[in-house]
Amino acid sequence: MTLKEYLADRAALADAAMDAYLPPAIERPGTIHEAMRYAVFAGGKRLRPVLCIAAAEACGGEAADALAPACAVELMHTYSLVHDDLPAMDDDDLRRGRPTCHKVYGEGMAVLCGDALLTEA
Repeated sequence: MTLKEYLADRAALADAAMDAYLPPAIERPGTIHEAMRYAVFAGGKRLRPVLCIAAAEACGGEAADALAPACAVELMHTYSLVHDDLPAMDDDDLRRGRPTCHKVYGEGMAVLCGDALLTEA
């Protein structure tokens, strides 16, 4: 397996684990769950969870055993991005080529979204 294939495979594992772990967007209260998913699945290389998985594998562990901490690291990172984009901070309009969470869901919901991501982590 090439490095590119390894990175893509482990990123896909992390994405699948986060998809299974996060509440569905349609589950009440739906708006916050939708915002959480919007922020988490906005793209990105998933280097943080991949490095967490790689560290576990380098020590003889299995990728599956590292998914919970790998997802936690990614959720914490996403929380920091959501809060960093807020008007009181950087006031960014775009993140990874699409409107930031506060532009789509409003500033209050973006704060709650970030807080919820940190709590889920």
